[in-house]
Amino acid sequence: MELVSQHAKKIMEGCKERARDAGLRFQDDSLEYIVTNRDFLQLSPKNMIPTLYDYWVQDVEVLKEQGQYELYPNNPYETVINTRPPISYYNDNNPDWLNVMIFYHVIGHIDFFQNNLFFRHTWDYDFAGKALADKRLLAKLRSEKGRWVDYIIEFSRAIDNLVGYFDLLSSFTTEKKKLSKLDYYFDVFLQQKEQSTTAGYVAEIERFNKSMREFPKDGESRFLESVKSKHAEFESFYNKAVQEGTKGNKLDLLQFLMENSEFLNREENKWMLMVIEVIRTTSLYFQPQIRTKILNEGWASYWHENLFLNDDRISGHEVDFAVVNAKVTSMPRVGLNPYALGMRLFYYLESQAESGKISYDYQRISDNERRRRFDSATGKGRGFIFSVRENFCDSMFINAFIDQDFVNLHKLFVADKRLNKERMTWEYYVKSKKAKHYKQMVADSLYHPPSITIKVDKDNSLVLSHLFEGKPLYRDYIEGTLLGLEFLWGSKVSLYTHEAELVKKESGQSQPVKKEEPDGKVTWKRFRYTMTNRKMTRVVID
Repeated sequence: MELVSQHAKKIMEGCKERARDAGLRFQDDSLEYIVTNRDFLQLSPKNMIPTLYDYWVQDVEVLKEQGQYELYPNNPYETVINTRPPISYYNDNNPDWLNVMIFYHVIGHIDFFQNNLFFRHTWDYDFAGKALADKRLLAKLRSEKGRWVDYIIEFSRAIDNLVGYFDLLSSFTTEKKKLSKLDYYFDVFLQQKEQSTTAGYVAEIERFNKSMREFPKDGESRFLESVKSKHAEFESFYNKAVQEGTKGNKLDLLQFLMENSEFLNREENKWMLMVIEVIRTTSLYFQPQIRTKILNEGWASYWHENLFLNDDRISGHEVDFAVVNAKVTSMPRVGLNPYALGMRLFYYLESQAESGKISYDYQRISDNERRRRFDSATGKGRGFIFSVRENFCDSMFINAFIDQDFVNLHKLFVADKRLNKERMTWEYYVKSKKAKHYKQMVADSLYHPPSITIKVDKDNSLVLSHLFEGKPLYRDYIEGTLLGLEFLWGSKVSLYTHEAELVKKESGQSQPVKKEEPDGKVTWKRFRYTMTNRKMTRVVID
């Protein structure tokens, strides 16, 4: 892995100038690296962040990817990560004309990262630097605690989707708290640490003053970054302090355990809190990327197509571009391509807003001919999609803008498969062409972690209640997850959830359920899973 050549860097800077002229906004600095296909295999399990903490599952993934690569060699074009400055990787055999296209795609991603409000909590720090500090912390703990560090990582990763991501975002929209991070560090955090001494307190003040002298513009932020690197638990404790006496975030299971587990807060176990906080902050960093896949890839694809076709440096490579672009943005008849769907939705919204069709007056029209001829020529199409880029995530994007006009325009449909009993083969058929069904199909593919409530019973057992939304938990994972929870909580753990059971005939035989039959053939029952002394029980709750 090495930095791109000066020639390629000059191309990238030219792409940045054209992108800014088109209205994209992003910071000046960026890092571009040339990598081989093998490098991609090594980086992929770490989500392309080389400084991410080490974990045995990543090694397994590398071996699996290498095996797949031997059978099915592939040539990934690029990857970009949301760091400060943003880092992007490019395959070592990309020609210049292809790099122009890819650079535009990457710039679209960078613009999205730095302007979409769902990434708001990632704007103020460099995750690559924080990840390196976390990696060193875990390496140090491994040298002291051995394999127990990996046990805590494994138990924490089993529930790292249950973090208070939206509560974190909401903290940026509410009134600013009087307690700043700097005040909290000196007035509360340092004074509560048992190892803190007067000399150590004075030394920290001098370190802060030195940072302000050397870096007048951003000395405070640099100092706070060093604090976070030194004290992984600082961010969590600060967030707890600004909640003004509340018991913590009930929807953030990792945070709840850190604050309320007597086992974790024993003196000999406090090192586990640092490990859990690393897992939690890493999960929070990746949450917006999981929730904006269609929007993000669609935005980048929209801009690489628009900017590339207007770039004079691609003369003579129009056909080459068409071939590569079709592979990336073609709309499949069966399945889902986030690049294609997102890009077409942006084109559609730009056209609709340009003609004034995103309005109440247009929605009131039921006549198809009048709807087709409607055009108020607002000239606000480009501005509208910039607003969508800033304020939406995938679920909002899909639910708000996929309508029957869009489905008809691109001849979309929901496909299903059935068994042809004569030929004994599966065959696909068009199940529906209605927008509501297509929208539901896309919505079902989106990331949607379970919602739970947390409480503690009188016997100090932890009780989790799954808010059932029509999708059961994956049963194979329940036992392992509850085993880890029991260890972290230090006592009994119960989980309430719903699971499907077949309706039985009077004869007592199970009646098979066909896919086309109504949901009445399945009944949902409430179950309680209990983990005590590493033994799990499962009972039906009336």
